[in-house]
Parts: sequence; structure tokens; C-alpha cells
Amino acid sequence: MHNFRIVDKLQKFGEDISSKQLKYHHKRVMVSKEFTFDAAHHLHAYEGKCMNLHGHTYKVVFGISGYLDERGLMIDFGDIKNIWKKDIEIYLDHRYLNETLPLMNTTAENIVYWIFEKMEEALNKDKMKQADNGARVEFVRLYETPTSFAEMRREWMENE
Repeated sequence: MHNFRIVDKLQKFGEDISSKQLKYHHKRVMVSKEFTFDAAHHLHAYEGKCMNLHGHTYKVVFGISGYLDERGLMIDFGDIKNIWKKDIEIYLDHRYLNETLPLMNTTAENIVYWIFEKMEEALNKDKMKQADNGARVEFVRLYETPTSFAEMRREWMENE
């Protein structure tokens, strides 16, 4: 059995740790957050089951990198969630994707690129409001099923 203990002294800001000690390093770091949504779609110019209207419970995984602020944070996970809810999920969750997304074949490969663009656009918009920490999307992975996904990576976009 593991020994459970209560800390002897709760660390206090300004007494036990100073503001200069909050930021441990100056390197780029990546955080990741995932979301799910349910949506329907069908594929054009495709012979197979997916030519018919059907739905998925999708999972999206974001990798966002940047530099730490004076508190030792790059981006608050809540801020990523707010961007997702306000700027991206409204077009996806419980929607018919062929209707709510730009005109495209609603393949995972097309949708993942659109999601990448929307998150990058939102991060760039936020840079105008606060100090620029270099936050950028490094990758987006879109699972269409638990074992099948499409991925978009920044490095692929920059090398094209």
C-alpha cells in the first residue's frame, strides 16, 4: 500500500517562491488538448459505404507550442477550450458537415486541414490581444474512428 501524507507546509507565493522562480526555462514547449464531437457527412465521388449519409464520433487532438510567460505558462488549457467552443466546434458538433464546412469532400484529410487553419487563425487573433508568446499549431490529429485518423503538421505546410 502507498503511504499517503499531507504536506507539512503549503508553498506560498511571495514567501517560499518568488515571481522570478516561476518560469523555469526559456525553451519552446508544446501542450496538447483533445475534444470530441458528433457529426454526419457523406463522401462524393466515392464507391463504398461512406457514399451514404452516416455519422461518427470524431476526436480532435491539438498540439500547440510556444514560449512561457512570466508565470511559467505557455497557454491556459481553458483558453484552448474557449477557442474550440467559440471558433471551431460550432461548425462541427451535431452538424451535417457537407453543409457547415466550406465546399469540399468531407474526408478526414480535408477536415483536419480546415481545423488546423481555424485554430491557427484563432491563435493569431489572440496574439493581437496579449503579448506574443509565439503560440502556433504544431499538429492536429482527427480521429474518424478509434483506430483511423488523419493528421496535419506544421512542418509539412512550411515545406510545401
